[in-house]
Amino acid sequence: MSSVYLAVTIFAAAANMYAATNDFTRPAWILTTMNKLGVRQRWLATLGVLKLLGAIGLLVGIAVPLVGIAASSGLVLFFLAAILTTLRARFYAHLPYPLLWLSLALAALLLRLRPA
Repeated sequence: MSSVYLAVTIFAAAANMYAATNDFTRPAWILTTMNKLGVRQRWLATLGVLKLLGAIGLLVGIAVPLVGIAASSGLVLFFLAAILTTLRARFYAHLPYPLLWLSLALAALLLRLRPA
């Protein structure tokens, strides 16, 4: 297992834990963003749970590769949906954020799939 994989995976997990925490605490900027994206606030808890489970799965995946693959794949799909939601809402100023989270999840997935 490479140190790059560990660093990227731990960083991706921390980033998703941060994002989940924001979904649970609902700061004003999250509520404003959700309104601009056309996402109902009642979805925030569900979105937070998905991000938190993905983060936990990334960390567990360090020891159990299949869990890491499933978690990072799920996060890739999650953030692809976030990008589609952003494009659908034509809220292009927000686009860098799901792209950043997608790149972290994709990097963790590709590094996990890389042969040792």
